[in-house]
Amino acid sequence: MPMTRTFRSFPIHDFDSIKQQMLHWSNQFSVCCFLDNNGYDSPLHTSECLLGAGIQASANIDSGKALAGLGAFMETHHDWIFGHLSYDLKNEIEGLQSSLPDHIGFPDLFFFVPEIVVILDEHQLRIGTFGMDQEYIFESILHQEWVQQETGKQDEKIRQRIDKPAYLQTVQMLREHIQRGDCYEINFCQEFYIPDITIDPVEVFSKLTSLSPNPFSAYYKTGNRYLLCASPERYLRKTGRHIISQPIKGTLHRVLTNIEQDRIQKEKLFLSQKDRSENVMVVDLVRNDLSRVCLEGSVNVDELFGIYSFPQVHQMISTVSGELKQGVTFEDIIRATFPMGSMTGAPKRKVMQLIEQYEKSRRGLFSGAVGYIAPGGDFDFNVVIRSILYNADSRYLSFPTGSAITHYSDPEAEYAECMLKGEAMRRVLEGESEK
Repeated sequence: MPMTRTFRSFPIHDFDSIKQQMLHWSNQFSVCCFLDNNGYDSPLHTSECLLGAGIQASANIDSGKALAGLGAFMETHHDWIFGHLSYDLKNEIEGLQSSLPDHIGFPDLFFFVPEIVVILDEHQLRIGTFGMDQEYIFESILHQEWVQQETGKQDEKIRQRIDKPAYLQTVQMLREHIQRGDCYEINFCQEFYIPDITIDPVEVFSKLTSLSPNPFSAYYKTGNRYLLCASPERYLRKTGRHIISQPIKGTLHRVLTNIEQDRIQKEKLFLSQKDRSENVMVVDLVRNDLSRVCLEGSVNVDELFGIYSFPQVHQMISTVSGELKQGVTFEDIIRATFPMGSMTGAPKRKVMQLIEQYEKSRRGLFSGAVGYIAPGGDFDFNVVIRSILYNADSRYLSFPTGSAITHYSDPEAEYAECMLKGEAMRRVLEGESEK
Protein backbone atom coordinates (compact mmCIF):
# COMPACT_ATOMS: atom_id res chain seq x y z
CA MET A 1 0.00 0.00 0.00
CA PRO A 2 1.42 3.43 -0.92
CA MET A 3 2.29 5.62 2.03
CA THR A 4 1.21 8.77 0.21
CA ARG A 5 -2.43 9.65 -0.34
CA THR A 6 -3.27 10.39 -3.96
CA PHE A 7 -6.30 12.30 -5.24
CA ARG A 8 -8.34 11.93 -8.38
CA SER A 9 -10.97 14.42 -9.57
CA PHE A 10 -14.37 13.58 -11.05
CA PRO A 11 -16.76 16.07 -12.70
CA ILE A 12 -20.24 16.34 -11.19
CA HIS A 13 -23.51 17.68 -12.55
CA ASP A 14 -26.07 17.51 -9.74
CA PHE A 15 -24.39 19.23 -6.81
CA ASP A 16 -27.17 18.91 -4.23
CA SER A 17 -27.78 15.26 -5.03
CA ILE A 18 -24.08 14.40 -4.75
CA LYS A 19 -23.92 16.06 -1.34
CA GLN A 20 -26.72 13.85 -0.03
CA GLN A 21 -25.15 10.80 -1.64
CA MET A 22 -21.86 11.59 0.12
CA LEU A 23 -23.58 11.85 3.49
CA HIS A 24 -25.47 8.58 3.17
CA TRP A 25 -22.44 6.76 1.73
CA SER A 26 -20.26 7.87 4.64
CA ASN A 27 -22.64 6.39 7.21
CA GLN A 28 -21.63 2.82 6.32
CA PHE A 29 -18.31 3.45 8.08
CA SER A 30 -17.92 3.05 11.84
CA VAL A 31 -16.21 6.46 11.94
CA CYS A 32 -16.85 9.40 9.64
CA CYS A 33 -16.75 13.20 9.70
CA PHE A 34 -18.82 15.11 7.12
CA LEU A 35 -18.25 18.89 7.21
CA ASP A 36 -20.73 21.04 5.27
CA ASN A 37 -20.46 24.75 4.45
CA ASN A 38 -24.11 24.82 3.23
CA GLY A 39 -23.36 27.22 0.40
CA TYR A 40 -22.20 30.20 2.46
CA ASP A 41 -20.11 32.52 0.32
CA SER A 42 -16.96 33.42 2.22
CA PRO A 43 -13.30 33.70 1.23
CA LEU A 44 -12.51 31.90 4.50
CA HIS A 45 -14.06 28.64 3.26
CA THR A 46 -11.88 26.35 1.15
CA SER A 47 -14.49 23.81 -0.04
CA GLU A 48 -18.23 23.19 0.11
CA CYS A 49 -18.01 19.77 1.77
CA LEU A 50 -15.15 17.79 3.26
CA LEU A 51 -15.49 14.16 4.30
CA GLY A 52 -13.20 11.74 6.10
CA ALA A 53 -14.45 8.13 6.21
CA GLY A 54 -13.00 4.95 7.66
CA ILE A 55 -9.94 4.64 9.88
CA GLN A 56 -6.36 4.31 8.68
CA ALA A 57 -5.03 5.29 12.14
CA SER A 58 -6.57 6.90 15.22
CA ALA A 59 -5.84 8.58 18.56
CA ASN A 60 -8.44 8.10 21.32
CA ILE A 61 -7.09 9.74 24.47
CA ASP A 62 -8.74 10.84 27.72
CA SER A 63 -7.95 14.16 29.35
CA GLY A 64 -4.60 14.21 31.13
CA LYS A 65 -2.11 13.61 28.35
CA ALA A 66 -4.49 14.00 25.43
CA LEU A 67 -2.95 17.02 23.72
CA ALA A 68 0.59 15.68 24.00
CA GLY A 69 -0.67 12.39 22.61
CA LEU A 70 -2.32 14.16 19.70
CA GLY A 71 0.92 16.04 19.03
CA ALA A 72 2.79 12.73 18.80
CA PHE A 73 0.06 11.35 16.53
CA MET A 74 0.41 14.36 14.21
CA GLU A 75 4.19 13.90 14.10
CA THR A 76 3.69 10.32 12.93
CA HIS A 77 0.88 10.98 10.44
CA HIS A 78 1.47 13.89 8.06
CA ASP A 79 -1.88 13.50 6.36
CA TRP A 80 -5.50 14.57 6.60
CA ILE A 81 -6.67 14.20 10.21
CA PHE A 82 -10.29 14.65 11.36
CA GLY A 83 -11.71 14.64 14.85
CA HIS A 84 -12.84 16.49 17.95
CA LEU A 85 -11.80 18.25 21.11
CA SER A 86 -14.21 17.76 24.01
CA TYR A 87 -15.02 20.63 26.37
CA ASP A 88 -13.67 18.44 29.19
CA LEU A 89 -10.12 18.90 27.92
CA LYS A 90 -10.39 21.93 30.20
CA ASN A 91 -9.47 19.56 33.02
CA GLU A 92 -6.10 18.89 31.43
CA ILE A 93 -5.49 22.47 30.31
CA GLU A 94 -6.56 24.24 33.51
CA GLY A 95 -6.03 21.53 36.12
CA LEU A 96 -9.77 21.19 36.86
CA GLN A 97 -12.03 18.24 37.62
CA SER A 98 -15.51 17.15 36.53
CA SER A 99 -17.97 15.06 38.50
CA LEU A 100 -21.14 15.79 36.51
CA PRO A 101 -22.77 12.85 34.69
CA ASP A 102 -21.90 12.29 31.01
CA HIS A 103 -24.90 10.77 29.22
CA ILE A 104 -23.44 10.60 25.68
CA GLY A 105 -19.88 9.39 26.23
CA PHE A 106 -17.76 10.86 23.46
CA PRO A 107 -14.02 10.53 24.24
CA ASP A 108 -12.29 13.64 25.55
CA LEU A 109 -10.21 13.67 22.36
CA PHE A 110 -10.51 11.58 19.22
CA PHE A 111 -8.73 12.08 15.91
CA PHE A 112 -8.33 9.76 12.94
CA VAL A 113 -6.53 9.52 9.62
CA PRO A 114 -9.33 8.43 7.26
CA GLU A 115 -9.07 5.68 4.71
CA ILE A 116 -10.89 7.92 2.26
CA VAL A 117 -11.02 11.72 1.94
CA VAL A 118 -13.69 13.26 -0.27
CA ILE A 119 -13.72 16.97 -1.16
CA LEU A 120 -16.78 18.44 -2.87
CA ASP A 121 -16.63 21.70 -4.79
CA GLU A 122 -19.17 23.22 -7.15
CA HIS A 123 -18.05 21.32 -10.25
CA GLN A 124 -15.95 18.40 -9.04
CA LEU A 125 -15.54 15.68 -6.49
CA ARG A 126 -11.99 14.82 -5.42
CA ILE A 127 -11.30 11.46 -3.81
CA GLY A 128 -8.08 10.79 -1.92
CA THR A 129 -7.01 7.25 -0.96
CA PHE A 130 -4.01 5.07 -0.21
CA GLY A 131 -4.05 3.00 -3.40
CA MET A 132 -7.79 2.22 -3.44
CA ASP A 133 -9.83 2.29 -6.65
CA GLN A 134 -11.08 5.87 -6.69
CA GLU A 135 -13.37 5.36 -9.67
CA TYR A 136 -15.12 2.52 -7.83
CA ILE A 137 -15.55 4.79 -4.80
CA PHE A 138 -16.96 7.57 -7.00
CA GLU A 139 -19.45 5.17 -8.57
CA SER A 140 -20.39 3.87 -5.11
CA ILE A 141 -21.12 7.41 -3.92
CA LEU A 142 -22.97 8.24 -7.12
CA HIS A 143 -25.27 5.23 -6.85
CA GLN A 144 -25.56 4.99 -3.10
CA GLU A 145 -29.00 3.75 -2.09
CA TRP A 146 -30.51 4.18 1.32
CA VAL A 147 -33.65 3.37 3.18
CA GLN A 148 -34.73 5.60 6.02
CA GLN A 149 -34.73 3.73 9.30
CA GLU A 150 -38.07 3.57 11.03
CA THR A 151 -38.13 5.67 14.15
CA GLY A 152 -38.66 3.47 17.16
CA LYS A 153 -41.49 3.90 19.62
CA GLN A 154 -40.89 6.94 21.76
CA ASP A 155 -42.69 7.12 25.07
CA GLU A 156 -40.71 10.07 26.36
CA LYS A 157 -41.18 13.74 25.52
CA ILE A 158 -38.37 16.29 25.46
CA ARG A 159 -37.30 16.96 29.04
CA GLN A 160 -35.31 19.77 30.66
CA ARG A 161 -32.44 18.99 33.00
CA ILE A 162 -33.17 22.35 34.71
CA ASP A 163 -36.80 23.50 34.83
CA LYS A 164 -37.66 27.12 34.21
CA PRO A 165 -38.00 28.28 37.86
CA ALA A 166 -34.65 26.67 38.73
CA TYR A 167 -33.06 28.21 35.62
CA LEU A 168 -34.29 31.71 36.52
CA GLN A 169 -33.01 31.30 40.07
CA THR A 170 -29.62 30.10 38.85
CA VAL A 171 -29.20 33.05 36.50
CA GLN A 172 -29.90 35.37 39.41
CA MET A 173 -27.27 33.56 41.49
CA LEU A 174 -24.75 33.90 38.67
CA ARG A 175 -25.51 37.63 38.47
CA GLU A 176 -24.68 37.83 42.18
CA HIS A 177 -21.30 36.20 41.46
CA ILE A 178 -20.71 38.89 38.85
CA GLN A 179 -21.74 41.65 41.24
CA ARG A 180 -19.27 40.30 43.82
CA GLY A 181 -16.50 40.47 41.24
CA ASP A 182 -16.02 36.69 40.88
CA CYS A 183 -16.35 37.00 37.09
CA TYR A 184 -17.46 39.36 34.33
CA GLU A 185 -19.45 37.05 32.06
CA ILE A 186 -20.40 33.38 32.23
CA ASN A 187 -21.84 31.11 29.57
CA PHE A 188 -24.51 29.07 31.33
CA CYS A 189 -26.03 26.07 29.54
CA GLN A 190 -29.00 23.85 30.16
CA GLU A 191 -29.66 20.43 28.69
CA PHE A 192 -32.77 19.31 26.86
CA TYR A 193 -32.90 15.55 26.46
CA ILE A 194 -34.91 12.45 25.59
CA PRO A 195 -33.84 9.38 27.61
CA ASP A 196 -35.41 6.67 25.45
CA ILE A 197 -35.54 7.23 21.70
CA THR A 198 -34.40 5.62 18.47
CA ILE A 199 -33.62 7.89 15.54
CA ASP A 200 -32.13 7.68 12.07
CA PRO A 201 -29.11 10.00 12.60
CA VAL A 202 -28.59 10.74 8.89
CA GLU A 203 -32.23 11.63 8.40
CA VAL A 204 -32.31 13.83 11.52
CA PHE A 205 -29.13 15.61 10.42
CA SER A 206 -30.57 16.18 6.94
CA LYS A 207 -33.74 17.66 8.43
CA LEU A 208 -31.78 19.82 10.87
CA THR A 209 -29.47 21.28 8.21
CA SER A 210 -32.39 21.76 5.83
CA LEU A 211 -34.22 23.76 8.49
CA SER A 212 -31.06 25.47 9.76
CA PRO A 213 -28.32 25.36 7.07
CA ASN A 214 -25.36 26.87 8.89
CA PRO A 215 -21.77 27.17 7.64
CA PHE A 216 -20.04 24.94 10.20
CA SER A 217 -22.37 21.97 10.09
CA ALA A 218 -21.03 18.49 10.81
CA TYR A 219 -22.27 14.92 10.72
CA TYR A 220 -19.80 13.16 13.00
CA LYS A 221 -19.93 9.49 13.94
CA THR A 222 -17.65 7.47 16.21
CA GLY A 223 -19.08 3.99 16.62
CA ASN A 224 -22.60 4.38 17.99
CA ARG A 225 -22.16 7.99 19.13
CA TYR A 226 -23.35 10.74 16.83
CA LEU A 227 -23.04 14.51 16.59
CA LEU A 228 -25.63 16.17 14.37
CA CYS A 229 -24.35 19.73 14.28
CA ALA A 230 -25.73 22.87 12.62
CA SER A 231 -23.23 25.34 14.05
CA PRO A 232 -22.86 28.91 12.76
CA GLU A 233 -19.60 29.50 14.66
CA ARG A 234 -15.93 29.03 13.84
CA TYR A 235 -13.51 28.33 16.69
CA LEU A 236 -10.14 28.60 14.90
CA ARG A 237 -8.75 28.52 11.38
CA LYS A 238 -5.03 28.40 10.59
CA THR A 239 -3.57 29.10 7.16
CA GLY A 240 0.22 29.12 7.17
CA ARG A 241 1.10 31.26 10.18
CA HIS A 242 -2.13 33.29 9.97
CA ILE A 243 -4.82 32.35 12.49
CA ILE A 244 -8.36 33.64 12.98
CA SER A 245 -11.16 33.16 15.49
CA GLN A 246 -14.77 34.29 14.97
CA PRO A 247 -16.61 34.34 18.31
CA ILE A 248 -20.37 34.80 18.41
CA LYS A 249 -22.03 36.76 21.18
CA GLY A 250 -25.38 38.41 20.52
CA THR A 251 -28.53 36.70 19.24
CA LEU A 252 -31.92 38.01 18.12
CA HIS A 253 -34.74 36.17 16.40
CA ARG A 254 -35.63 36.88 12.80
CA VAL A 255 -38.99 38.12 11.45
CA LEU A 256 -39.15 36.13 8.22
CA THR A 257 -42.68 37.24 7.40
CA ASN A 258 -41.76 40.93 7.18
CA ILE A 259 -38.61 42.19 5.43
CA GLU A 260 -38.70 45.60 7.08
CA GLN A 261 -39.24 44.18 10.56
CA ASP A 262 -36.41 41.75 9.97
CA ARG A 263 -34.14 44.66 8.99
CA ILE A 264 -35.15 46.47 12.16
CA GLN A 265 -34.21 43.38 14.18
CA LYS A 266 -30.73 43.43 12.65
CA GLU A 267 -30.32 47.09 13.53
CA LYS A 268 -31.66 46.47 17.03
CA LEU A 269 -29.04 43.75 17.56
CA PHE A 270 -26.25 45.94 16.22
CA LEU A 271 -27.19 48.79 18.59
CA SER A 272 -27.86 46.60 21.65
CA GLN A 273 -25.54 47.72 24.45
CA LYS A 274 -25.98 44.41 26.27
CA ASP A 275 -24.98 42.36 23.22
CA ARG A 276 -22.09 44.70 22.41
CA SER A 277 -20.89 44.36 25.99
CA GLU A 278 -21.01 40.54 25.76
CA ASN A 279 -19.30 40.56 22.38
CA VAL A 280 -16.47 42.92 23.28
CA MET A 281 -15.73 40.93 26.44
CA VAL A 282 -15.27 37.72 24.46
CA VAL A 283 -13.26 39.58 21.81
CA ASP A 284 -10.89 40.81 24.51
CA LEU A 285 -10.62 37.26 25.82
CA VAL A 286 -9.82 35.89 22.34
CA ARG A 287 -7.25 38.64 21.77
CA ASN A 288 -5.59 37.74 25.04
CA ASP A 289 -5.61 34.01 24.18
CA LEU A 290 -4.14 34.54 20.71
CA SER A 291 -1.47 36.92 22.03
CA ARG A 292 0.03 33.97 23.91
CA VAL A 293 0.94 32.23 20.65
CA CYS A 294 1.12 35.13 18.18
CA LEU A 295 3.81 37.67 17.38
CA GLU A 296 3.70 40.78 19.53
CA GLY A 297 1.53 43.45 17.92
CA SER A 298 0.07 41.09 15.30
CA VAL A 299 -3.28 40.35 16.98
CA ASN A 300 -6.00 42.50 15.41
CA VAL A 301 -9.77 42.78 15.48
CA ASP A 302 -10.61 42.55 11.78
CA GLU A 303 -14.34 43.01 12.34
CA LEU A 304 -16.21 44.08 15.47
CA PHE A 305 -19.97 43.63 15.94
CA GLY A 306 -20.62 42.17 12.48
CA ILE A 307 -24.28 41.20 12.07
CA TYR A 308 -24.90 37.99 10.14
CA SER A 309 -28.25 36.43 9.30
CA PHE A 310 -29.06 32.74 9.65
CA PRO A 311 -32.37 30.91 9.10
CA GLN A 312 -33.77 31.44 12.60
CA VAL A 313 -31.61 34.19 14.09
CA HIS A 314 -29.38 37.20 13.52
CA GLN A 315 -25.97 36.85 15.21
CA MET A 316 -23.30 39.33 16.26
CA ILE A 317 -19.94 37.94 15.11
CA SER A 318 -16.49 39.46 15.47
CA THR A 319 -13.27 38.33 13.77
CA VAL A 320 -9.90 38.33 15.54
CA SER A 321 -6.66 37.38 13.78
CA GLY A 322 -2.93 37.13 14.41
CA GLU A 323 0.38 35.83 13.05
CA LEU A 324 1.74 32.81 14.90
CA LYS A 325 5.20 32.83 16.44
CA GLN A 326 7.82 30.61 14.86
CA GLY A 327 7.74 27.05 16.18
CA VAL A 328 4.27 27.21 17.75
CA THR A 329 2.63 23.77 17.71
CA PHE A 330 -1.00 22.67 17.46
CA GLU A 331 -0.82 21.74 21.13
CA ASP A 332 0.43 25.23 22.03
CA ILE A 333 -2.45 26.83 20.14
CA ILE A 334 -5.12 24.67 21.75
CA ARG A 335 -3.69 25.14 25.25
CA ALA A 336 -3.75 28.92 24.74
CA THR A 337 -7.28 29.17 23.35
CA PHE A 338 -9.41 26.20 24.45
CA PRO A 339 -12.15 26.01 25.54
CA MET A 340 -13.22 28.95 23.39
CA GLY A 341 -14.17 32.11 25.25
CA SER A 342 -17.63 32.31 23.71
CA MET A 343 -18.56 29.10 25.54
CA THR A 344 -16.96 29.94 28.89
CA GLY A 345 -16.85 33.62 29.78
CA ALA A 346 -14.21 35.52 31.72
CA PRO A 347 -12.01 34.94 33.56
CA LYS A 348 -11.91 31.47 32.06
CA ARG A 349 -10.73 29.30 34.93
CA LYS A 350 -13.14 30.80 37.46
CA VAL A 351 -16.18 30.62 35.20
CA MET A 352 -15.42 27.00 34.32
CA GLN A 353 -15.50 26.24 38.03
CA LEU A 354 -18.86 28.00 38.29
CA ILE A 355 -20.13 26.09 35.24
CA GLU A 356 -19.23 22.85 37.00
CA GLN A 357 -21.03 24.08 40.12
CA TYR A 358 -24.29 25.24 38.52
CA GLU A 359 -24.84 23.10 35.43
CA LYS A 360 -26.42 19.66 35.91
CA SER A 361 -24.71 17.50 33.27
CA ARG A 362 -21.28 17.30 31.70
CA ARG A 363 -20.98 19.16 28.40
CA GLY A 364 -18.74 16.58 26.76
CA LEU A 365 -18.52 17.28 23.04
CA PHE A 366 -20.99 20.18 23.34
CA SER A 367 -18.97 23.42 23.62
CA GLY A 368 -16.03 21.56 22.13
CA ALA A 369 -14.85 21.59 18.54
CA VAL A 370 -14.99 19.35 15.46
CA GLY A 371 -12.88 19.83 12.36
CA TYR A 372 -9.83 18.80 10.40
CA ILE A 373 -6.07 19.23 10.20
CA ALA A 374 -4.72 19.28 6.65
CA PRO A 375 -1.34 17.95 5.50
CA GLY A 376 1.15 20.68 6.37
CA GLY A 377 -0.65 21.67 9.57
CA ASP A 378 -3.38 24.07 8.44
CA PHE A 379 -6.69 23.45 10.22
CA ASP A 380 -10.26 24.60 10.69
CA PHE A 381 -12.55 23.84 13.64
CA ASN A 382 -16.10 24.81 14.52
CA VAL A 383 -17.75 25.44 17.88
CA VAL A 384 -20.13 22.60 18.73
CA ILE A 385 -23.41 24.42 19.32
CA ARG A 386 -26.94 24.12 17.83
CA SER A 387 -26.38 20.38 17.93
CA ILE A 388 -28.09 17.08 18.68
CA LEU A 389 -25.91 14.49 20.40
CA TYR A 390 -27.06 10.87 20.34
CA ASN A 391 -25.87 7.59 21.87
CA ALA A 392 -27.48 4.79 19.87
CA ASP A 393 -26.46 2.14 22.43
CA SER A 394 -28.25 3.77 25.36
CA ARG A 395 -30.85 5.48 23.11
CA TYR A 396 -30.15 8.77 24.87
CA LEU A 397 -30.45 12.06 22.97
CA SER A 398 -29.37 15.53 24.12
CA PHE A 399 -29.38 19.08 22.78
CA PRO A 400 -27.94 21.66 25.22
CA THR A 401 -28.31 25.40 24.71
CA GLY A 402 -26.87 28.37 26.57
CA SER A 403 -26.38 32.09 26.76
CA ALA A 404 -23.94 34.61 28.20
CA ILE A 405 -24.88 35.91 31.64
CA THR A 406 -23.69 39.40 32.52
CA HIS A 407 -24.53 42.01 35.16
CA TYR A 408 -27.27 43.34 32.85
CA SER A 409 -28.87 39.96 32.13
CA ASP A 410 -32.62 39.56 32.57
CA PRO A 411 -33.30 35.93 33.58
CA GLU A 412 -36.51 35.72 31.54
CA ALA A 413 -34.73 37.06 28.44
CA GLU A 414 -31.86 34.59 28.89
CA TYR A 415 -34.33 31.73 29.16
CA ALA A 416 -36.07 32.90 25.99
CA GLU A 417 -32.68 33.00 24.20
CA CYS A 418 -32.01 29.39 25.17
CA MET A 419 -35.40 28.36 23.84
CA LEU A 420 -34.76 30.27 20.60
CA LYS A 421 -31.40 28.55 20.09
CA GLY A 422 -33.04 25.17 20.61
CA GLU A 423 -35.97 25.83 18.29
CA ALA A 424 -34.59 24.07 15.20
CA MET A 425 -33.61 20.94 17.14
CA ARG A 426 -36.96 20.86 18.90
CA ARG A 427 -38.88 21.18 15.63
CA VAL A 428 -36.87 18.40 14.00
CA LEU A 429 -37.33 16.06 16.95
CA GLU A 430 -41.00 16.78 17.40
CA GLY A 431 -41.48 15.93 13.75
CA GLU A 432 -39.24 12.89 14.20
CA SER A 433 -41.35 11.58 17.05
CA GLU A 434 -44.70 11.91 15.32
CA LYS A 435 -46.60 8.63 15.36
